[in-house]
Amino acid sequence: MPDAVPGKPPPPVRDAATVILLRDGATPAPRVLMGRRRSRAAFMPDKFVFPGGAVDAGDGSVPLAGTVAQGCLSALGKGAGPARAHALQAAAIRELWEETGLVLGVPGTWPTTRPVPDDWAAFAATGHLPDAAGFRFVFRAITPPGRPRRFDARFFLVDAGAVQGDPDDFSRASGELSHLQWMPLEQARGHDLPFITRVVLAEVAGIARSGAQPGGVPFYRNDDNSSVFLRLEGSAPAGP
Repeated sequence: MPDAVPGKPPPPVRDAATVILLRDGATPAPRVLMGRRRSRAAFMPDKFVFPGGAVDAGDGSVPLAGTVAQGCLSALGKGAGPARAHALQAAAIRELWEETGLVLGVPGTWPTTRPVPDDWAAFAATGHLPDAAGFRFVFRAITPPGRPRRFDARFFLVDAGAVQGDPDDFSRASGELSHLQWMPLEQARGHDLPFITRVVLAEVAGIARSGAQPGGVPFYRNDDNSSVFLRLEGSAPAGP
C-alpha cells in the first residue's frame, strides 16, 4: 500500500460501511460474498474484499424500512449520533447494490416529500425501500495513518436470505468489484486479502459457529500514536 504523499496534509478519515452477506450460515459450510478490487484502485488494489465503501452525502436522508436492533445500535452509536448511524446503515445497502446489484430492501414506495438522491435513483427504481433490519454490527476499523485514503469502517453481517431476488444474479453490478463469488468461509482466507479483512473473517467464523459475539463489538483503532483493539459495548441478537 503506497504511503501518503510527503508534504501534503493527511487525508481525512471518512465514514464507511461494509456488508458481509452470509449464506448457508446454519450449515457446516457457510459462504460469504466477496469480490476483487480493480488493479488501478487507489485503495487496496487487487485485494478480495466485502462489498462496501464511503458514506455519501445523500445517505443520511434515505428512508430505511428497518434498522439494526437496539443492542447493535448502542454499539454503533459509540462516536456516532443517530443521524450518522442512519447514514452508515443506508450506505452499506447502497454500496452492496452498486457493487453487486443485490437488493437489501422491502417492496415499497419512496416518499414524495423529498427527491431521491441521484446515487439512489437506480435502487429506488427497483420498487424497494432499503431495509437494515437484518443487520448485525460486528466490527469497526479505522485505516492506519500514512495511507492515501483513510476510513472509519463499520462492518454489518446479514443473512443472504434478506436479499430480494436471486442472490447469484450480479448482472446489475457496477463492475467496481470483479470475480464476485460466494466463497466458502473456511477457504476465503486463502485469497489475497487486506489484513483487516482477515481479522473480520475470523470474527465472522466465530459467530457462524456459535451465533454469539461475546465481549462486545471489536474496534481496531489506529491513530498517530498507537494501534489498539478495543471492544464497543452493546450486544446483538444471535444469528444470522
